[in-house]
Amino acid sequence: MTLLSVDMDYLAKTLRDLLKIPSPTGYTDAIARHVCEELGRLGLDYELTRRGAVRAMLPGKSRRPARAFVSHVDTLGAQVKYLKDNGRLELVPIGHWSARFAEGARATIFTEKGAYRGTILPPKASGHTFNEEVDTAPIGWRHAELRIDALARNRADVEHLGIEVGDIVAIDPQPEFLDNGFIVSRHLDNKAGVAIMLAAAKALIDADEKPPVDIFWIFTIAEEVGHGASSILTPDIASLIAIDNGTTAPGQNSDEFGATISMADQSGPFDFHLTRKLVQLCKDNDIRYQKDVFRYYRSDAASAIEAGADVRTALMTFGVDASHGYERIHFHALRSLVELTTCFAMSSVAIRRDAKEHAGLKGFTRQPMAKAEQHLTAEVEEPEDVENEYENEAQT
Repeated sequence: MTLLSVDMDYLAKTLRDLLKIPSPTGYTDAIARHVCEELGRLGLDYELTRRGAVRAMLPGKSRRPARAFVSHVDTLGAQVKYLKDNGRLELVPIGHWSARFAEGARATIFTEKGAYRGTILPPKASGHTFNEEVDTAPIGWRHAELRIDALARNRADVEHLGIEVGDIVAIDPQPEFLDNGFIVSRHLDNKAGVAIMLAAAKALIDADEKPPVDIFWIFTIAEEVGHGASSILTPDIASLIAIDNGTTAPGQNSDEFGATISMADQSGPFDFHLTRKLVQLCKDNDIRYQKDVFRYYRSDAASAIEAGADVRTALMTFGVDASHGYERIHFHALRSLVELTTCFAMSSVAIRRDAKEHAGLKGFTRQPMAKAEQHLTAEVEEPEDVENEYENEAQT
């Protein structure tokens, strides 16, 4: 198939707008409204659940077996655990992230009386006072506190401000969009995934071509705490592809360029046939890709399966350096994922049997079992010189 045109200006603007909206898990009303309004501008009908997850649908030529893409709008954050006698706040994390990455972060505390600004610091934050003790202090959420930018010298002052245990704290993203294509910010996990989905939906709508089956666009609100897509799928959906971040740390095969296809995460292998199809689409359409396996990772796909959904699942990711910290990605990966998303949406349905929730053996899939052919020789062939594709694509 011919790759659809991707509006990269729209993708960049969409990501900027999403990053401006605080949305730690448990405080996602504003971003849910924003996503709904954007879907409306694109001309897509949507449904909003009681709690604020969003499901939109682009009609296809057939209703089943429907396909779905999912990203989460919620991010990491924190919550007030205790009002300290020194006028600071003890915090607990929302989602799994280290206090190492919280130290120095600017933040907003949302209270019944309004929002306050503050900074997360270690208790011993002044080098002029504590000297080397600043460097030797332990790291952890019990060894961090939020300094409020208001008159808060003691617990009574904090109570007077109206700050209470349980109040939500949003961490500033501090985004930078660099001329060389890199984007550095907190919460690219998974604001970038949401932007990819919206840009892909726009590309399909602008192309004015009907996909072979209905395409659902799902935006969840509690993935960072494990709930994710547990209660928003419909029985028509046979294939669910999560779009999220892939870690580019040492020992991982992910990359900040191209699409990364995850073969498995801590919840187990992804669907063999669906993953295989994504790889083939990359090959057929000259989309750069690599495969990876994630040890300490789960996504919306896992929550859907654990909730009992009988769907094929896959995970395709944009490479992120320093995931759950101050993250970095590249526009090359975002473009690749938009292209792969549109390719899959417009591709023909290979497993027709998936239109039914239950059926007989006819049409059921087969995984290859044949022995591999081997032609062994005693001579070792020297590898050919291959031009560095990575550098070429990065320069492009």
